[in-house]
Amino acid sequence: MTARYTHTNLVARDWRRLADFYIEVFGCEQAPPERDLEGAWLDRVTGLRSAHVRGVHLRLPGHGDAGPTLEVFGYDESLPQPEPAANRLGFGHIAFEVGDVAITLDRLLAAGGQRLGEIARTDIPGAGRLELVYALDPEGNVVELQAWG
Repeated sequence: MTARYTHTNLVARDWRRLADFYIEVFGCEQAPPERDLEGAWLDRVTGLRSAHVRGVHLRLPGHGDAGPTLEVFGYDESLPQPEPAANRLGFGHIAFEVGDVAITLDRLLAAGGQRLGEIARTDIPGAGRLELVYALDPEGNVVELQAWG
């Protein structure tokens, strides 16, 4: 059996705003069509009743048209998100390799994100010099900005 990674899903309060954030800050591109999904099949898949979801897939930078996507969806009814923390169990963060961590962090903040940690530098044995920071997107999801040098 073979597997191929296809996408990661973010459930958003405002899926359009969150998609625009990833487009503006990281250069993601929309992969049409926009989704407007509902029906018995969606209820079966999600385990919900009368589920209705809207959203979009975003092509991640550096992977081309056939690469994995970031799926940003909004449900008509959604549960609240716990306080963000780098050490929360489950999916922890999404990471982007960037040319300049400080400049990208400034862009992230200007686009409605928040600072979570401070920029740090370290040497990773066998991998090289790493500069990175954790921040939050406008909906509180942890985003790692990293640059190798």
